[in-house]
Amino acid sequence: MTHDPRPLAILLLGPTAAGKTDTAIALHERFGCELISVDSAMVYRGMDIGTAKPSAAELARAPHRLIDIRDPAETYSAAEFRTDAMASMAEIAARGKTPLLVGGTMMYAKRLVEGVAAMPEADPELRQALETEAEREGLQALHARLVEIDPEAAAGMHAHNRQRLIRALEVFHLTGVPISEHWRRQRRENFPYRLLSIALAPAERAVLHQRIGERFDTMLDGGFLEEVATLRRRGDLHLDLPSMRSVGYRQAWEALDGVFAPSELRERGATATRQLAKRQLTWLRRWPGLHWVDSSAADAGERVAKIVREVGS
Repeated sequence: MTHDPRPLAILLLGPTAAGKTDTAIALHERFGCELISVDSAMVYRGMDIGTAKPSAAELARAPHRLIDIRDPAETYSAAEFRTDAMASMAEIAARGKTPLLVGGTMMYAKRLVEGVAAMPEADPELRQALETEAEREGLQALHARLVEIDPEAAAGMHAHNRQRLIRALEVFHLTGVPISEHWRRQRRENFPYRLLSIALAPAERAVLHQRIGERFDTMLDGGFLEEVATLRRRGDLHLDLPSMRSVGYRQAWEALDGVFAPSELRERGATATRQLAKRQLTWLRRWPGLHWVDSSAADAGERVAKIVREVGS
């Protein structure tokens, strides 16, 4: 086998509630890996309970980079994540340590490894026209139009994801080429790390669903609804922001708005989380060279450690 001189980087992926944080902390304590979060919700300050963000005690044991780096009123893109993650990885590797990227935001992981497609810059006038159209006709109408011009992109995009919908339509109007085609054409950069990719997930879907339900109960008991109420009282946040579209937060916001009875929040939130987990698993099945570990196994931590020791050495 040809020796690969690139420094090692570990990517620990998995659906929500699979046990990634505990496993990452154990790897940090066992091998000295330094952790980088791959989570599009944990980047936001003040969103702690609903994101299952590592506690202060956990972060003291194992610091995570790219947590609490944005205000919820701000946006944060996959391209920005890649820039920040690559900078963190370079700094960690320069000290002879191994970067361990842990999370469940699959688009972030994909963009990190494959690079970011060259896209036209935003056009303020066109963007405003699309925003006005979204206000007038609704996001469902914009999504329906995207289905017509770019069914591939539309299939992987939620109809309420305002930011991504408008960007996809903008790119098509500016270039005449669907955004999915831009993604296909993107230049795969020579990733400067020898990547070990591990997927952590229960082998049985029912086990994952049970964990999701239990975790949502823990969040509710821990004051999740009060956390969202505090965010709402700021006055500058709304449901069109990426932060407030995060799974669980949207449902809690709608419960506080009276869209449905608070008694329905648990089931709606757990259902949305199960749907997220299904999408995450679909992404993972397409991920090349992935080492799968059953996180419900009693020795799951040892199995992951064995892969890191044997494959990563």
